[in-house]
This record gives sequence, C-alpha cells and structure tokens, in this order.
Amino acid sequence: MSVIDRYSHRLLESYSAYPRGRFVTVLLIREIESEAIFRTEGSGEPLNKEFVFAGERPGDDELIQRVVISKRKQTAVERRIGRELLREHDLLRQSSKGICSRNTNNPCEKCIDCMVYGYAAGGGGAQRSRVITDDAFSLHSASTVTGTRQFNALFDNSTMRHPETHMPSTSIGTDEYIKPQSVFLDMETLKDIMPDELRYILGNILRATRYGAISSRLGKVRNHLIGLAFSDCELFSNLEWVQHSYDRLRGSEREVTFPLHVSEVSKQALAAAETLRNRVIGRVEWLSADECIELEQELGTLYADSSQLSAMLTRLANSYPRQ
Repeated sequence: MSVIDRYSHRLLESYSAYPRGRFVTVLLIREIESEAIFRTEGSGEPLNKEFVFAGERPGDDELIQRVVISKRKQTAVERRIGRELLREHDLLRQSSKGICSRNTNNPCEKCIDCMVYGYAAGGGGAQRSRVITDDAFSLHSASTVTGTRQFNALFDNSTMRHPETHMPSTSIGTDEYIKPQSVFLDMETLKDIMPDELRYILGNILRATRYGAISSRLGKVRNHLIGLAFSDCELFSNLEWVQHSYDRLRGSEREVTFPLHVSEVSKQALAAAETLRNRVIGRVEWLSADECIELEQELGTLYADSSQLSAMLTRLANSYPRQ
C-alpha cells in the first residue's frame, strides 16, 4: 500500500465545497542552485527583504534583514508546471471564451488546476485556492546570501555603442542576486484535498526547478521534501520555523555558518518543527523520515510511468462535480 493510501483517512474521499478541517502541511527546503533574483517586478528593482528577529531566544532582540520569496512567486511557478502536464494530457477544459488560461479572466472553472489552485471569474463563480502559502524567508541574513552583478547589452559590433548612430546603450546597470547554496524554509498548507490531489500538488512542487526573475538563465532551485504532517488545523508560520531553526543551527555562535549542507539544515529544521508542534492546539500526525523518502520514491515512479500518470490525472479530473 502506498504512503498516501495509508493516510487516506486523513484526506477527503471526494471533493467537498464545504470546509472539512483536513489539513496537510508540506515542509520544504528550497535550495538555490544558481544565482537567483526574487523581486516584485522589473529590472533593477531591489530584492524583496524584511527586517525580522534573527531567532526566538528569550532576551535576544537582534534584528536581521532576510530575503523573502513572496507567496505568489512560489505557487505561480508550480501551477504552471501542473498546467503543462494537464495540457499534455488534454485535460485543460473549454470555457465560454476558449481553452482555460490564466491571467485572462478565462478560467474553465472545472479543470484540476482551477479546482485545486482556485479561480475567480469576473462575472461568474469562484473557487478558493486549497493550496495555502506564506512568504518564505532565507535562513541566513540578506548580507550573507546576496551579492551584486553588473549587466549590459552589447550591440552586434560587440560594443556598448550602436554601430550606425554611435549612441550609447542604455542597457547597463546592476542587479542584486541570491548566492548559490542559500536556503529558504517554506511550508505549503493543503486544505480539504483528496489523495490524487495530493499526488498532483506534490508532483508540481518536486518538478518545479526555476523561480524568480530571468528564470530562463537564473533561478535554479531544488525543492527538498523534508516533512509532511496531517492535522485538523494550520500549524506554525514560516517565520517561526526559520527563527527556531536558526537558533538551533547557530548554537552558541552569533551567526549561522554559510553555506550549510542541506542534510544539516533538514535535521535541525525538523527538530525545530517538533518543538513548535507543542504550540499547536489540535491533532497532528507526522510522516516519519522513512515514509517521506518512500513517498518521494512513489511519486518518482508514478511520474515516470505515462500510463499510470494519465490514469491518475483522468481519475482526478472526473472526480469533480459536473457543472
């Protein structure tokens, strides 16, 4: 029996439009594997950063600036990965204006993407996203994990001046970037989902590899699944988790060493999560470390087998109420 099937009693048997209080929390380490840029919009904009307490030790009021991956920048990437898959299997449905598409006020209101990640039609219905996200914070301070790069754009004559008008290029400036091997701690909370929806969402997360600006050349990220919890309520916040993990990793030192192996971050982050679990007023059931490894292997097998994957997606698409 698969890991997800063993815990199916913590999930919904069928889709429900009414809240049922079934939560799945996915604990992730997002490891930056190349230079990356996380900012609001446009070239030359600064990285997203926030001043927060370094940790949560009593009496420790040290403030540091941490880099932030905004919530929408995370799920937008993973949602596009899922939509590529649905398009491949011809599972994006038709709306009154054509094929289901994002950011065009043209949701079909019935495909897997619409039903999982939500939609809001201008003149019609709405589906609240059942993938709940929060800002992800860098483990280390912004001063530790960021650098700057100058960029320019040469003309065909390999200079910064136009070969005919001799006007200088305006495409020159500097960008802040995140250094490789920086890590961000992040949780995604899934509410009232079915087993196949969990397979779909986790597949999107683990298959997403490019985040942030200029993702065709930068932004290589590896998402490590380090924990998964079933509960009847939301757990702690990303900020609490990163602060507790920071305290555990720095020990008696003032700062955390950079870079760190993901295995060490994972060990201390899971210990911090177990401590924070005591703040939760509700029932929480964790997957063991072995079960997390087994789950990831099962997903790898599923996504490598096109017939099994197609059967799962078709079964899920047909499970929603007909409109």
